[in-house]
Order: sequence, then structure tokens, then C-alpha cells
Amino acid sequence: MNWHARLIAPAQELDSAPLLRREFRVEEGHGALTRATLTLTAQGVVEAWLNGRPVSEDLLTPGWSAYEWRLRYASYDVTDLVDETSVLGIALGRGWFGGRLGWTGGEAWYGDGLGAFAQLELEFADGTTQLVVTDEEWTAGPSEILANDLYDGETIDARRRDDSWKRPGFAGDGWAGVRTVEFDTSRLTPYIGPAVTRWAALPVQEISTSPSGATLVDFGQNLVGWIKVRVQGPAGTEVVIRHAEVLEHGELGVRPLRSAKATDRYILSGGVDEFEPTFTFHGFRYAEITGWPGELRAEDLTAVAIGSELTRIGEFHTSDPLLNQFHENVVWGMRGNFVDVPTDCPQRDERLGWTGDIAAFAPTAAFLYDVDAFLSDWLVDLDLEQRHNDGIVGFVIPDVLKYMPHPADFGKPDSTAIWSDAAVWVPWDLYQAYGDTAVLERQFDSMALHVRRVKSLLSPSGVWDGNFQFGDWLDPDAPPENPAKAKADTGVVATACAYWSAKIVSDTAGVLGRSAEQAEFAAHAEALRAAFDREYVNGGIVKSDCTTVYALAIVFGLLSEADEAVAGDRLAELAAEAGYRISTGFAGTPFIADALTRTGHTDVAYRLLLEKECPSWLYPVTMGATTVWERWDSMLPDGTINPGEMTSFNHYALGAVADWMHRVVGGLSALEPGYARVLIAPQPGGGLTEAATSLETPHGRVSVRWSVDGDGVFTVEADLPEGVDGVLRLPGGEERPIGAGQVTASAELPAAVSVR
Repeated sequence: MNWHARLIAPAQELDSAPLLRREFRVEEGHGALTRATLTLTAQGVVEAWLNGRPVSEDLLTPGWSAYEWRLRYASYDVTDLVDETSVLGIALGRGWFGGRLGWTGGEAWYGDGLGAFAQLELEFADGTTQLVVTDEEWTAGPSEILANDLYDGETIDARRRDDSWKRPGFAGDGWAGVRTVEFDTSRLTPYIGPAVTRWAALPVQEISTSPSGATLVDFGQNLVGWIKVRVQGPAGTEVVIRHAEVLEHGELGVRPLRSAKATDRYILSGGVDEFEPTFTFHGFRYAEITGWPGELRAEDLTAVAIGSELTRIGEFHTSDPLLNQFHENVVWGMRGNFVDVPTDCPQRDERLGWTGDIAAFAPTAAFLYDVDAFLSDWLVDLDLEQRHNDGIVGFVIPDVLKYMPHPADFGKPDSTAIWSDAAVWVPWDLYQAYGDTAVLERQFDSMALHVRRVKSLLSPSGVWDGNFQFGDWLDPDAPPENPAKAKADTGVVATACAYWSAKIVSDTAGVLGRSAEQAEFAAHAEALRAAFDREYVNGGIVKSDCTTVYALAIVFGLLSEADEAVAGDRLAELAAEAGYRISTGFAGTPFIADALTRTGHTDVAYRLLLEKECPSWLYPVTMGATTVWERWDSMLPDGTINPGEMTSFNHYALGAVADWMHRVVGGLSALEPGYARVLIAPQPGGGLTEAATSLETPHGRVSVRWSVDGDGVFTVEADLPEGVDGVLRLPGGEERPIGAGQVTASAELPAAVSVR
């Protein structure tokens, strides 16, 4: 792009979110207007109108990126919105650039230079181009948005609304000039990923009164977005809406929000008012309404779910309603936390792009939705942050934590297993899901830099045990106040992850034809495997002898055949000793079901999956959860919220088991990256009598459906698109090649498989 625009802000301080406008006439004598393109970005977030009509339904543009080096812009075709005399109007909010971020109370970490940047290019039939750009010719004025913050909410005074500023001829009170803000246009880059949009609207399910007399609204689903309001009352009446995910003792459960106010305030005009707070978002199922004039009706409120615009590609269903609800919880948790960046949670004073969460969840995400562009965009920021931080992949991307006081209990900032491994695991997962080597090409230097950084951190014995690690974060046996105090030895976890990343980078180099790097990282991986065996394994027993260390050692292929058999049996034994309740945290949870399946204990994996007592995947479902929780016991069996300071009811990481559900329960997995060849291999169990899964692959739709009749006869139906072939494996182990089209096969189930 050839930039002519400047970043602008109001010349004088305003008491509200700024409005910016420019009136212009379309030049004559150039023939017909053939195209009009608006390019838009901000330090902050913006919405734009042309002649009173929105240029897009996008929200929170330009989102959150590594602002120091990369600011994205959006481009819109606005040809149909241009009139002979036109007004381009922009509203500017604080967003991630200028608002609160993190739990320390700070804001505007990236600087105080809020501003809008727009370039409108009008193309005519004779080849002439007319430019309308943000510059000193614009004017700025106040808005009805008195306050806006992603954590705290939005305050809107409907008495101040006057849409005439969006149309020609406006000359309002309080409007003045603008100033330019220092700005480096070399940071500007187009979006790779999708914009944030509205994707669902939910009606009120129940209006009730709490024990304290508060009016509560339940939307029946934990979601991310806001409440759209239609209300009429005396001018100056203030309606306050406070949001939360759960109720505790019948009251709004706000303690998990920590310092986030999550509160929207609406001041009425006296007429019929509609409010939609598009410069904030909340994670909520429930809302407390105060100040409502007259009777609150269900039709007055609508919950609007927002998130990055993603296409659903994968489906899953079984004969077990609780398991189906759990899978639906995984979907909703993902959508709520994929708001421009993959966040940990959407409600409290955090909402950061924690790397460990997406490292665990990426395979599941890539099956449920097409996340190739979304995560590729985020990986660009990861690479930028890493290259400006001595090769360290931070805890969060974008890494706003670098501006905050570093928590003492996190040790000196450096690479950490799983969290920093996102640099390697996420691009590899995208390649496996979609078969496009472009993401590996783009990210290879970042992947290699991470593994080399970790190599520099190894102890003389060759293992990674010398710096801070999150380890098996949120082990259910850890005390609420110390989620890092897990059973698994952190050196075992870290060294296993270091090996896995080194192996992936070696494999990536092989895919890309980089033979020298392939050999380098293969040798490094082998050295890590040998050190792991020497330091941590004794006859198949892995140091710290808990479920997570066995899960990692088995799935990552760190053990000899004999040791793996011992480890698999020990893993199954530990699961039984725990009453088949979950005993893994962030490190072990994504891998434990696969480790059990790989070592011949699929029946144990099913028992873990379908357990209902706390802690388990289905326990939150029995408690009414509609998203996946951060802690296995975010809500205790008595209905009280976990006493830990860090408690969310919408965290997707522990839903990573859905990947195993798709592949093993559903029976659909890739034999080649991008599903160019597929394996159809359902492994029934757990009393399930049927399951179905499907995936829109880059080559077309693949579907699998199976059932078990009352006589124990297993029947599978699969459908492969043209050009795709694969292997059908029946539960008894029989295999046969299959090609495009429909295939049906039946077999007697092995006696060990549980059938209701």
C-alpha cells in the first residue's frame, strides 16, 4: 500500500469515546465511480460509517496483535455507500491498545497514543483515483459512549445520541479539530486471520429474583459477547447490567471476575432506546439487572455471542447425552475464547493469549473449525515476540506481560515446557490438519529457534530441569492456592516436551527438504531421549510415578517397547487406583487417553472419559456446565465456587480430549497430512451403542457412523470424497483398503468391549 493517511486523534480531551468525521465531495469529470475501497485501522478499536451506513459488521477492528511491530488493517469495498456528497465517520474505542490488560490493574501498556487511521480510495472510469484520508482536515467530537473497557464494560448515555454527525451538513456543538499522532506506517499489515463478528443471538431463558432481591437473567448458555437491550423509561434513568458465569447461593457469582467490573450502564433518553456495547465483551451466562423501569420482559434482552469468524468443519455425536453435552461445551468454550487471539478465559481481568492452552488444544480446534488462518495470524505475533525476546516464547502472545511486574513465583522469564512449545506444536498441528506446508515454511525459523533455546537451558545431564516450569499445571490434587504444585516432576515433563518438539522440528525439516536441519534436530531429539531414559526411567517406571509422566512418555515415544508395556500397565493401574477419576493437569490431560489406547487399555480410557464424579470431564456437565471449566472443580459439589483466586468457568484447555474422541470414539483420523488418506477405525467402548463424526477436509467431506446392536454386532458406515482413499480397521483388528464413496462393514465385537 502507498500510505497517504495519518493517525489522528482529537485535538482536545473529550469526556467520551471520540467521534471523527470528514465530509467530502466526489470529484467530477472522471466518469463513473468504479470502485471505492476503505482501509481502516487504529491504535485502539474502531467502527466506521459512510453516509450513516456501517462499512462492515466487523467488531473490535483491528483486534489485538504485537502492536510494537505489527498493526493489522482491514479493507472494505464501500462502492455502494458513496454519495455525491459523503461523510466518512469513525468511532474510536480503547480496546486492547488503550484499555486494561492483565491482573495488575494497569492499562494503556502499549502507550497513550490512541488514534484512528483510514484511507478511502475512489477509483473512476478514466483511471483517476481520489483519496480521502485521515489528516488534519478532520474534526472530532463527543459521543454517547462515556466509558469503554474490555474488562470493565461500557457506559452509554442515550441522551447524547445524535446520528446527524454521520451525514453532510452537520455542525455540532463541542466539535473541534484533530491532531496527528506519531505513527510508523511500516508496522501496517493486512489481516491473515478472520475478523471478529456476531455469530449467535440467544434469548432469555429465565428471569428470577435472588435471595437478596436482585433481578437475575439466565440465558442458559455460558457465552462471550454482550446483552442487546431495548428499553423505555424516564430520561436520565440508569440501567445497570452486571455479568457473571455462575450463580453462588442464588446470587451472581462475581468473585472469579477478580477486578474486572464486567458491568454495562445505560442512561435512558426518555424514548425507546436500544443499546449494544460493541467496544467491550463479557464472559457470562447470567446477568444482574438494576434500575430497570417497570417490568422486565424476556423479549427486552438478547444475548449476542461474538468471536472470530470461523467455519465449522467437524461434528461429533454419540448415544450418550452427557458426552454429547461435554462435546458441545468444548465447542462453546472454543468459540468464546477465539476472540481475535486464542485466550485462556473471556471474563476476568486476564483474557490473554496463553500459549500453553492452545498448545494443548490446537488439534481439537483444527477439527472443530477451520482455524488455519486464525492460528496462522497468531503465530506471526508469536514469531515477532520471540525474535525480540532472545528466542524465548513468552507465557502469552501478544506478550503484554513483559510490561508488567513479573510474578515472583514464576521465576526468571524464560522458555517453559508446553507453553513455549506452542511455537512448534501449533504449526505442526495445522499442517497435520490441513496439509498445507506454508505454515511450516513461515514458522520454521521460530520452531527451530525455540528448540535451540531450550537446548541452551539443559543441565549437564542432558535434561531440562533448571528453570521455572508450569509443569502439570492444575493437577487436581494440587491445592487451590498453588496450581503448580503437581505430582509430576517438572523436569520429567519438560524433558519429554523438549524431546517431542525436537522430533517435530526434525520431521518439519524433512517435509521442507532441509536435510541439514533434519539431521541436527534428529540428533538432538535422540540425545534428549537417551537422557530421559537414563535420568528418569527404571524398568518402565518413570520418575514421580504418576499418570501425567506416563502419558507423556508413552505418547511421545520416549520408551523402549518393553518399558512402554510396563508404563502402560502402570498408567492403567494408577487410573484404577484413582477410581477412574482424572488425575492429570494441563500437561497430561491432552495425552492420557491416547497413552491408554496405545498400550491396549482403551477400556480404561473410556472409564476416565465417562466418569461423572469429581474430578472428571463429565462432572461439570452434571453440575450444569455449558462450557469447559478451568479447574476440574471450578465449582464444588455443594455449589460453591472453588476458593482459589484463579477460577474460570470457560477455559478450553481441558477439553483437549475431544481430539481423542474424534479419532478413537468417532473413528476418523488422518493417515496423511490434510486427510489426503484417512483411517476409519472406531474403537467402541464405554457402553456406547452408536457414534458419528464427520469432517470437511481440504479434499471434501469424510463421515463415519457406527452402531452396535443388541447381539453385539458392530456396523460401521463411512463415506469418503473423490480422490481420497484409506484404511478401514474393524474393532477386532481386521484391516482392508477403502476408496472414495460409501463403504459398510460389520463384525462381532470382541468380548472385552462394553455394550449396554
